[in-house]
Amino acid sequence: MACIAGVDLGTSSLKVIVMDEGGTVLAEASAQYDYDSPVNGYGEQNVDVWWQACVTCFQSVVRQVDASTIAGIGFSGQMHGAVFLDEHCRQVRPAILHLDARSGAQLQEMSTRLAPETILSVLMNPPYSGFLVPSLLWVKENEPEQYRRIRHVMMPKDYLRYRLSGELYSDYSDASATLAFDIRRMVWADDVLAALEIPRVFFPDCLATDAIAGRVTEQAARETGLLEGTPMVAGGGDQVMQSIGNGVILPGQATVNIGTSAQVSFQSSRAIENPALNTNTFCGYGRGRWYTMGATMSAGLSMSWLGKVLGMSFPQMEAQARTVPPGAGGLLYMPYLSGERTPHLNPDISGMFWGLSVNTDRSRLARAVMEGVAYSLRECMELCRSLGCDTDVYVASGGGAQSSLWLQIQADVYGVPLMVANIRQHAGVGAAIAAGSGIGLYRDIAEGCRRVVRYQDQRYLPNEENHALYERYYRLYRRAYQDGRQVLEELTALGRSRDTTKHSRG
Repeated sequence: MACIAGVDLGTSSLKVIVMDEGGTVLAEASAQYDYDSPVNGYGEQNVDVWWQACVTCFQSVVRQVDASTIAGIGFSGQMHGAVFLDEHCRQVRPAILHLDARSGAQLQEMSTRLAPETILSVLMNPPYSGFLVPSLLWVKENEPEQYRRIRHVMMPKDYLRYRLSGELYSDYSDASATLAFDIRRMVWADDVLAALEIPRVFFPDCLATDAIAGRVTEQAARETGLLEGTPMVAGGGDQVMQSIGNGVILPGQATVNIGTSAQVSFQSSRAIENPALNTNTFCGYGRGRWYTMGATMSAGLSMSWLGKVLGMSFPQMEAQARTVPPGAGGLLYMPYLSGERTPHLNPDISGMFWGLSVNTDRSRLARAVMEGVAYSLRECMELCRSLGCDTDVYVASGGGAQSSLWLQIQADVYGVPLMVANIRQHAGVGAAIAAGSGIGLYRDIAEGCRRVVRYQDQRYLPNEENHALYERYYRLYRRAYQDGRQVLEELTALGRSRDTTKHSRG
């Protein structure tokens, strides 16, 4: 019996799932890790951490299934991050991640060197910290010796595939989220790279998500336990892959995903241009496929941070939050731990609790964080709808979809129903479906979705009374940003100027 594997490389963990062609899960494994923040606002990871996690997970799954039955492997990866390799494909410096906020000066440089029309109609996305190009420019300007050693720049999941295959490729979806890609034409934006004085040769060729992009080498087979020669497809950024894993691939369909960060993503048959540039439009899994999304930077990250502060696990915090009614007793949380993207495009904002009192306890803090993330995602939804994106129901995805409380909070805040797929590892499932399409197990990705994806019988429907209350809190949430912005930005600047202590966050 042939089976297919999906690798999901996240910010805080790597997961591998193996399933048969009908979607039955045969094996799973995961490995946790932290990211480094040597200075407040920085986010970095050593690529060897990813590779060791990958090796560990594959060694685990091949103890659960025969390696010879794994007919193909697909990849999903955290987006925007920059991996820097030398002429021997060795790491030059740690990868700079999507949540990194160091490149403010480089964003100004991009805005100066690139015509507004180029940013709007070619890149179709605003220059923002944590994207590959400003991170690369930061290295160029601040670490010139390391920059001179760079010969290859790639996205995180592409590095793992390189370690397994020895081949250097990317895919349309991940490349489109670098600020170096022509979104409509689906090619590297040579004129943009020339204007920024970035060598085109740094970047790998791009393929469709389900295109074969290499095979497991003898060396990788020895380390992982995989069979030498096992084919691998290009894969895609985690947004595209979780959409596939949720069966959301047609125009008008949408997902709301809560992982380390969170996104609302609408599928489209055209590249949607936003003159305000406060949403993102990226390429989908193949030509003629795009999606428009809004993103909040610190979603699951907010819960992880709170758990570390309180010394509690997520299940413990969720149980506490269940004891508190909607509104968290008048407590409002703004989830800006790593700046914010949609709709504010502000890497220099910081998080905040409004409404602290002597009655504020762990339960209210936990509920307020869950609600604050939902308010931020609602802002994303409303902005996307203003561009012509809409849906009657959202498919919930990511770690946030594993919490029935968080799902109900979201439905109540958004005022629309939520559906949830039966299989939890949505991005990994999407990666496996892409692998199945690439090796011919399915005619295409659409057939893979039809054969694999099933939804839970329960739909999370908005409670009208709770929704009415959340409407009042949501209006206050939107006001809070404008009222507190200046103070929070100044506090962020002061903190970054004084905080030079190395620490890690998951």
